[in-house]
Amino acid sequence: MKIIFDTNIILDVLLNREPFVEVSANIVSSVEKKNVEGYLCATTITTLDYLISKQTNQNTARKEISKLLNIFEISEVNSKVLDMSLKSGFKDFEDAVQYYSGKCCGVNGLVTRNAKDYKQAKLPIYTPDELWGILSIS
Repeated sequence: MKIIFDTNIILDVLLNREPFVEVSANIVSSVEKKNVEGYLCATTITTLDYLISKQTNQNTARKEISKLLNIFEISEVNSKVLDMSLKSGFKDFEDAVQYYSGKCCGVNGLVTRNAKDYKQAKLPIYTPDELWGILSIS
C-alpha cells in the first residue's frame, strides 16, 4: 500500500501534538517497518522545515527532515502536478498540489486529519484512525 501523508500527520509526530500524536506515530512507524510505502510531497518538506524551525530551531528542523528523508519516498512537484492542481476543484492549492503529486507517483491513498479538504479526490482519503485500523488488521 502506497500512501501520501498530509503535512499535519507528520507535524503531529514531530511536535508531539496531543491528542493526535499516538495514532500518527503508529502510522509513521508502519512506514519505518516497511508495512506501508510512505510518501511525502516535496513541498511538505519545505513546509516542515519552516514550521519546525519556528517551533524549535533550524538545527532541530534539519535533523528531523534528514530522518524523514531516510524513511519516506518523496513525490515530486512539477509543471504537470501544478497544472492539474490549478485546474482542480480543490479550494486549497497546497492540498491540491499534495494530492496530485501523490496521484502522479501512483499512491493508493492519502492520510490526513482534514478529509473534508479533499472532497474532489478520486483516491481514497483516510483519517489516521481509519488507516491505522486497516494497517493493524493486515
